[in-house]
Amino acid sequence: MPNTTKQLEQEIIDVLQANHICSFATVNGDKPMVRYMALFHDGLNLYLATNRDTSKVDELRANPNVHILVGYDGKPSTDIVQIQARAELCADDKLREKLWNENFKQWFDGPHDPEYIIIEAFPEYIEYSSDGGETKVWLQ
Repeated sequence: MPNTTKQLEQEIIDVLQANHICSFATVNGDKPMVRYMALFHDGLNLYLATNRDTSKVDELRANPNVHILVGYDGKPSTDIVQIQARAELCADDKLREKLWNENFKQWFDGPHDPEYIIIEAFPEYIEYSSDGGETKVWLQ
């Protein structure tokens, strides 16, 4: 992997690390649906926690294409990341335990609650833009 690719990946990871909220878009029929969600990551592996019984889960089952916008977490940011990805629903117990957050108690009984599910997003195309710099593109 060329240094420029590794450098770009690190810049993207830095933005993900600094921003724990994202705009998450799914497709409902032929219309986009966007909502704010908590975003977790391990490198460029992206995860979002949700309830199994939500419209976004139904939308993902019908169309796994998603868009994630990161770079504004309640404060101005000069670094913006836009991610086009394919999403899958994951009920893996180890991943649910790893991502479990005490704040989830308002929605779920615990990391093994059957309603608690993880959306795993696999980036295919990422745009990174920084104030004053040119937009850089990462491709899978």
